[in-house]
Amino acid sequence: MKILVCISHVPDTTSKINFTDGDSKFDTNGVNFVINPNDEFGLTRAMWFKEKQGASVDVVNVGGPETEPTLRKALAIGADNAIRVDTIATDGFQVAKQLAKVAKEGDYDLIIAGRESIDYNGGMVPGMLAAILDANFVNNCISLEIDGEKAKAIREIDGGKETLTASLPLVIGGQKGLVEESDLKIPNMRGIMQARKKPLNVVAAEEVTPQTQAVKFEKPAPKGDVKLVDSDNLDELIDLLHNEAKAI
Repeated sequence: MKILVCISHVPDTTSKINFTDGDSKFDTNGVNFVINPNDEFGLTRAMWFKEKQGASVDVVNVGGPETEPTLRKALAIGADNAIRVDTIATDGFQVAKQLAKVAKEGDYDLIIAGRESIDYNGGMVPGMLAAILDANFVNNCISLEIDGEKAKAIREIDGGKETLTASLPLVIGGQKGLVEESDLKIPNMRGIMQARKKPLNVVAAEEVTPQTQAVKFEKPAPKGDVKLVDSDNLDELIDLLHNEAKAI
């Protein structure tokens, strides 16, 4: 089984976020980047298929040279090969088209993407990728088993879970539940040294016209002052919740 894991290069959640060019571009200065958490859950599940079923695992990212340390970390975790599509990611459609080109050329059985990245939270890429490839698709996937050409997946739905079966090739939008945080692999020194020798292939991008454009970013408003109400004054509390906070 050939598996392709899509890797997003995203800011660490502890990073201080700023914008430039009239709040139209993200300022990367001083920001630490990591593997997108939803993608890391998927990569760890792919490692399970490699260890238990002998699958081969490639990772792919759409981005410039600055994303290569993130791909090297994926190689240190255990991926066999890394592919970087040499273009800046601009929107979900453009990224999905680039990933689809790699997926078609590699003839993969299973493509694992995170359900969304934690930077722009678009959640569009896995579904678009499946549509372009005309492959089966399971989003919000929290469990995945593969037996031959058949897959059994569980996904989260409103108020519960849904169990599905599908044939390969399959695209999933994964999240926590595919593995737990305690299952995530931390690269050891041996893995880091081996990653330096593993292939990291840079491929030319396909000419794609983005369908959306970020016009402006805006930070959340700062938290307002806290108003304390005496515990004995229930009428005042109800009045404030109703007329000021608009909570009831």
